[in-house]
Amino acid sequence: MQYKLIGTTMPAVEITFDQPGEKMITQSGGMAWMSADVSMDTNTNGGIKKGLGRLLAGESMFQANYTAQRAGASIAFASTVAGQIMPIDVSKGAFIIQKGAFLCSEAGVNLDIVVQKKLGAGFFGGEGFVLQKISGSGICFLEVDGDKVVKTLAPGEVLLVDTGNVVAFQEGVGFDIETVKGAKNILLGGEGLFLTKLTGPGEVVLQTQNLNEFAQRIAALIPSSSS
Repeated sequence: MQYKLIGTTMPAVEITFDQPGEKMITQSGGMAWMSADVSMDTNTNGGIKKGLGRLLAGESMFQANYTAQRAGASIAFASTVAGQIMPIDVSKGAFIIQKGAFLCSEAGVNLDIVVQKKLGAGFFGGEGFVLQKISGSGICFLEVDGDKVVKTLAPGEVLLVDTGNVVAFQEGVGFDIETVKGAKNILLGGEGLFLTKLTGPGEVVLQTQNLNEFAQRIAALIPSSSS
């Protein structure tokens, strides 16, 4: 498999298969265009249990499997909002990702749910008890809202982030929720009550666009209907 990233504001990744039988997996509805020699099959990809797990994590219960019928067949997957597409080789290590970050992957990539063991992270993290883990072998493509920022945390180094700006972090990075300190900061700071606390060592991927905050701003501008 070969790939190239296309576009800037609304990017896509175009895959060219090297041989027949190679496969790409995406959430239902993630494909943008493909050549006629790619076949499609939609299923739970791992059974009902895995499908339900993805549903809990905020993804589609079903995944679409696209298989090359000949060498040179191609398919593209496009982002849903303005931002970037980030390839990650999970053969080099697993990552924990937020819901909505998974765009597509090679068939060797496993997508599993991760239950947060700490109640604080579960109740107040903004992502519920469930995140997702990508592991296995092959390339996984993540959808980043806005621009991506990659930071490498040293052992014990702490980074506090608005939850909506977290895309992914290496397995082994500590994840918890910290309360914003100070009554004035809570009431007047505009950042809410909680921040995500990430503790190294490991790599952290952030995004400059917080889609939830953006949606709230748009919603505030929509006139309410008069009764």
